Amino acid sequence: MRADSLTAEEEAESAVPDDDKKRAAHQALVDRVLSGEGKAPADQRARAFRNDGLAPPLDALIAKVADRPAQITDEDLAAAKASGCTEDQLLELVVCAAVGQAARQYEAGLAALAEATGQGEA
Repeated sequence: MRADSLTAEEEAESAVPDDDKKRAAHQALVDRVLSGEGKAPADQRARAFRNDGLAPPLDALIAKVADRPAQITDEDLAAAKASGCTEDQLLELVVCAAVGQAARQYEAGLAALAEATGQGEA
């Protein structure tokens, strides 16, 4: 087999437009953080992803993760842990919040690009 020849799987993958691959990778990440195995309950991960509906003090921590991550303090983490979350659960919720914010920014960027280029829905 020549080094420059592709397997059937590689050829099929290369036929998929790059934008579709990026969207698929993005969706796989979102699906994994929301629906994959985890220590934090799935509904709590979904609320952290949306930055909506968490009880104090988790709501303050998650809001900071999404909007002002440089302002997160040891006290924010200690308060969230004191609310009954384990460190593993807190890590998952922080990741969900960060991925959720990134997803919102990604979608907004795609929408702005589509509008600017006259392509309608991205």
